[in-house]
Amino acid sequence: MGTKYSKATTYITDTMSYHVPYESFRVPFVALQEATNNFDDKFLIGEGGIGKVYRGVLCDGTNVALKRRKAESDEDLQEFQTEIEILTQFRHPHLVSLIGYCDENNELTLIYEYMENGNLRRHLYGSDLPSMSWEQRLEICIGAARGLHHLHTSRVIHRDVKSINILLDENFVAKITDFGASKKGTEPDQTHVTTIVKGTLAYLDPEYYRSSQVTEKSDVYSFGVVLLEVLCARPAMDSSRSREMFSLAKWAMECQKNGQLERIIDPNLVGKIRPDSLRKFEETAVKCLALSGEDRPSMGDVLWKLEYALCLQEPIIQDDPE
Repeated sequence: MGTKYSKATTYITDTMSYHVPYESFRVPFVALQEATNNFDDKFLIGEGGIGKVYRGVLCDGTNVALKRRKAESDEDLQEFQTEIEILTQFRHPHLVSLIGYCDENNELTLIYEYMENGNLRRHLYGSDLPSMSWEQRLEICIGAARGLHHLHTSRVIHRDVKSINILLDENFVAKITDFGASKKGTEPDQTHVTTIVKGTLAYLDPEYYRSSQVTEKSDVYSFGVVLLEVLCARPAMDSSRSREMFSLAKWAMECQKNGQLERIIDPNLVGKIRPDSLRKFEETAVKCLALSGEDRPSMGDVLWKLEYALCLQEPIIQDDPE
């Protein structure tokens, strides 16, 4: 699917060895200027190491988010192209949709569907937004797991799974974003892909970090950290806490080993989670964080267990007249 600015389609072959209708998504720079009032700061909705993110409205009335990347190296260009190729190749309800891109005059801007409720992290901590219910959190985790499972069954490893890369639309449907670091996964006769380590330290699979060998199970580890964020409503790494509590994954695993994991859950959830649902969720998160990838479940297994955790929570919904 292209845009009203589409040109004749040409096909480019990338290092991931599949063809994409690359040109059909190109949008002229002037359209981005019109959409954002020449990138006025009042349209700015985010900023990070990769550049700035703006909200905009295209001439046909479509609300979009524009990620304007910094073009500082060949690596930036490769990540820009990788994201275009992933999102034009794979369409799924739980992957953010690419509307188009612009690469005029060293401009590297990706244009996505606008996600009304921002990223998952801001709904868990660090803002004054209302606390989400356990059922809502489970639905979001299930949606994200579906998106990752789709990538894995298509032999794509995300490599930067984290709560800020899970976006929420107006109905709080979760969608995975930020595919610049994504990598083609293993062939049927391979056990891993050897590559330069990519990702965010707080979520990084320690086995991948040590060996530079990445598999789909590396995403599973990162997703396990996200599950803990959802349960505990605190950052994956928190420099304001003591040394033993600095890393959420290490702290939670230590608490779990001592049978005390329940004491670190978000206070807003206390008394609101059915015990069986909590146990299934905790069990799933802990298995995702196994030090060896072989001991971690597949994303398909994680998805099934999260759906089961939601089923186990349903009786408490039925008993609640509200």
